[in-house]
Amino acid sequence: MFFEAFKKYETEIAGRPFVVEVGKMAQLAGGSCLVRYGETNVLCTATMADKPRDGVDFFPLSVDYEEKLYSVGRIPGSFQRREGRASEKATLASRVIDRPIRPLFPKDMRNDVGVVATVMSVDPDCEPGITAMLGVSIAISISEIPWDGPISGVVVGLVDGEYVINPTLEQRAKSDMYVTVASTSDLVAMIEAGANEVSNDDMYEGIMFAHKENQKIVEFINKIKEECGKAKVDFPSNDPDPEMYEAIKDFAIEDIRLALDTDDKRIRDERLKPVYEKVHEKFDEVYPEMEVKIDECLYKVQKYVVRRWLLDDGKRVDGRGINEIRPLNAEIDLLDRVHGSGMFTRGQTQVLSITTLGPMSDAQLLDGLDEEESKRYIHHYNFPSYSVGETKPSRGPGRREIGHGALAERSLIPVLPSVEEFPYTIRVVSEVLSSNGSTSQGSVCGSTLSLMAAGVPIKAPVAGISCGLITEGDRFMTMVDIQGLEDFFGDMDFKVAGTKKGITSIQMDLKVHGLTPAIIREALDKTYKARCYILDEIMAPVIAEPRKELSKWAPKMVTTKIDPEKIGDVIGKQGKVIQKIQTECDCKIDIEEDGNVFISCTDLEQANRAKFIVETIANDPEEGAIYKGVVTRLMSFGAFVEIAPGKEGMVHISQLDVRRVEKVEDCVNVGDEIIVKVLPKDDQGRLNFSRRDALIEVEGLTPENDPAPRKDFRGSKGNRRPNKNHNG
Repeated sequence: MFFEAFKKYETEIAGRPFVVEVGKMAQLAGGSCLVRYGETNVLCTATMADKPRDGVDFFPLSVDYEEKLYSVGRIPGSFQRREGRASEKATLASRVIDRPIRPLFPKDMRNDVGVVATVMSVDPDCEPGITAMLGVSIAISISEIPWDGPISGVVVGLVDGEYVINPTLEQRAKSDMYVTVASTSDLVAMIEAGANEVSNDDMYEGIMFAHKENQKIVEFINKIKEECGKAKVDFPSNDPDPEMYEAIKDFAIEDIRLALDTDDKRIRDERLKPVYEKVHEKFDEVYPEMEVKIDECLYKVQKYVVRRWLLDDGKRVDGRGINEIRPLNAEIDLLDRVHGSGMFTRGQTQVLSITTLGPMSDAQLLDGLDEEESKRYIHHYNFPSYSVGETKPSRGPGRREIGHGALAERSLIPVLPSVEEFPYTIRVVSEVLSSNGSTSQGSVCGSTLSLMAAGVPIKAPVAGISCGLITEGDRFMTMVDIQGLEDFFGDMDFKVAGTKKGITSIQMDLKVHGLTPAIIREALDKTYKARCYILDEIMAPVIAEPRKELSKWAPKMVTTKIDPEKIGDVIGKQGKVIQKIQTECDCKIDIEEDGNVFISCTDLEQANRAKFIVETIANDPEEGAIYKGVVTRLMSFGAFVEIAPGKEGMVHISQLDVRRVEKVEDCVNVGDEIIVKVLPKDDQGRLNFSRRDALIEVEGLTPENDPAPRKDFRGSKGNRRPNKNHNG
C-alpha cells in the first residue's frame, strides 16, 4: 500500500532517542525515511529499476554514504567549495552498510538497486554510520524491493571491563574495542571490529551482547514495515533453466572435477579452458543466444563440485586438510633504500609491504564529519591486475583497495608506539604481487615484518588469517586459510588479525543470511591457533622483534618541549627564525600548539644542534653555560655575539681574551664564530658573555700558557678556532 501520510516512530537505543520519520521527504524514492538518533540526522532512500539492464549477469547493488560538511557546520576546503569524491571514511561506511544487506537480496535478481544515506546533521555521541545502517534497513524494508530483511546494526565497546552499546565520544576514547555488529532477527549478519588485543572470549561475548540489542531493534523496524511498508514486487528470475543446468552438469561434471583438482591456480585455469570450449561446442546450438547462461551453468557446476567435496568428503581443492594452512614464507630487506620492507607469501598469495618514516608534519589531514583531524599511521593497499594474471589499466584505488588498506591499518594501530615513544609519521604500502585468497591478511603479516625491519618499536607482532564456511541446512563446516576458489564458492570469509595476546581486528563477509553463535565461536578458535602458528613458526625466525636502530636512509627524529608562549620567538617574524634554523641544520622542524617540537634530520648531530638552538631561543640561557656564537657587531667597548636567532648578548672588551685587548678589532671580526660563557644579566636584564672564561674552561688557556700573538688570536677567521666539547 502506497503511503502518503507523515508517520513518526520512536524508541530508545543505548538511552538515546531514536526517531524515524516516514512520508515527509523523498517520496518518489522506492522507500525513504529521515532517521534521527540523538541529534544525528540521516536521510536514507532505496530505489529499484523497473527492469534489468541487458547483459547484466550479477546483482547490481550500489550503496552510497554521503557526507555533507554542513552537517558539522563546515564549508568544504576545495576550490569550488563543494563536496568532492567520497572520503575514505565515507567509502568504508558504505562498505559496512553493503555487507549485511547484500546477502538478503534474491540471488537471481538483476534489477539495479540504489541505496543512498545522506548525513545531514552529526551529533558526535551518535555515530552517523550506525544511524545510516538502521535508516537504510528501514528504507529497503518499507519499499517494494524484494528483500529478506530487516537488519539492525549497533556498535559495542568495552569500557572499564563493561560492554557498552553505541559508546559516546568520551567512551570511545577509552574503549578497548570498537565492534560493529549487524543482525537479522536470529542470525549475526556482519562483524567489523577493531580492538586492543582483546581475547576470544571477550570478543565473542561482546558480539553476542550486541546481537541481543539488534534483535530488539529488528522488532521495532518490523512494526514500521507492517504499518507502512509497500507490497514487494515480482521480478524476472535470472537463474538458468533447470533443464539446461542439469544437461550441462551431466555432460561436464567429470571434466570439471579433474580440472579443479590442483593446488595451482594457473593450472586450474588452463584446464578449465578446454572444458568451456567443449561445452559451448555442444550446447551453443541447443540453446542459441544463451552463451551467458551456459557460462553461468558452468560456474554453478564448479560451485557444486567444490561444496560437495568439502561437505561430503572433507576434501579441499588443493588437497590440504580442513585446518591446514598453505605453504608460508616470510622475508625482510628486499629493497635497498627504503626504510623497511617485508614480504609474506601464503600459497599463491604474495604481498610486499614497504614502510616509510617521516616527520609529524607528514601526518594525513582529514576533512570529515568526526573529531579526528589527522592521522600519523597511514596504510595503503594496491591490487594491480597482474596479481591475478589479468591486464587492466590502473585507475587509482577503488572501494576494495580502500577497504583492505583500512583493515590492515586497523589491525596494526593497537601495537604502534605512541608519539612520545616514536615521534614519526608512519606510512606502509602493501603491494599485492600475487592473489589467490586473503591478500588483506597477507598484508597484515607483511606489514608487521616491514615495520619491525624499519625499527618501529611495535608492542607485539601481528598476524592475520581467514576462516571459510560451507553451510547446507543445519550442517556447516569451517576451514582455515581459504584460497580464492573457496572464497568464491563458499559462504563466508571471516578475517581475524591479532597478536598472541588477543584480537586487533575482524572483518566478516557473508554470502548467506547470517551466522549462528556456534559458527562464530569455532571461527574465532580456529583463527587464533592459525595466527599463533604463523607468528611463532614463520615470522619469528625471520625477525622476532623490532630492530634497535633505524635505517641509515630514515630521518632521525629528536623532540623537545617549549613554553607555548615562546613559540612565536622560535618561529620569528614571517617564519624567518625557524627557516634559518632549518637551513643551517638541514632539518625540518614542526611545532605543535602545546609546545611539542619535532625535529627531523638525516644527520642526528645536526638534529641535536637544531634542538639546542630551539631550546636556547625558548629558554633563558643558563648562567655558566658555554655556547658557540657568531659575532654580529663590534663596538669600541666590546662585541655583540648571537648564540641563537634572537638571543644576542655583549662580550665586554675585558672579557674578549685571556690576554689584555687594546682594540676589539685586534681580537674578533664580524662573522667570527667564538665560544662564550654566560655571565649574570645586567640590571636591565640583558645577556652578558665572557669569551675569556670560556677559553679558560674549555681550552685551559691562561696568559702564561697561551703562545698565540694577541693580534692573531681570532675566532673562525684567525689562526685558532675553539673546537672542544661545549653546549653549542
